[in-house]
Amino acid sequence: MTKDKTLYRSTQVIWYILYVLEALLLFRFVLKLLGANAGAGFTQLIYSITAVPLAPFRFVFGTNSAGASILEWSTLLAMLVYYCVALGLIKAFAMSRTVHEAEADQGLRAQDNV
Repeated sequence: MTKDKTLYRSTQVIWYILYVLEALLLFRFVLKLLGANAGAGFTQLIYSITAVPLAPFRFVFGTNSAGASILEWSTLLAMLVYYCVALGLIKAFAMSRTVHEAEADQGLRAQDNV
């Protein structure tokens, strides 16, 4: 039971970190899209917090702009990649869970019927 509890808590932590990161990146995306004042305190805070997680994706795509509005494709890519990484980690943790023989047999039969 302790291992299941640790697994459950670990997945909760991963989801929480993902939600916070996704929310910050979404704020960044919307602020850029709406042409927010880069000198405003809140805008500076969001841009500085998201600079590190966005760094690997910054130059994958160009940006489209119209006036002060910027469509930052790299932010959307980062959000998708971080979601996939979190999902992969959760699946990896779930595979480490102890499975009873009856449960494994039932799971294999379900896979065969797909």
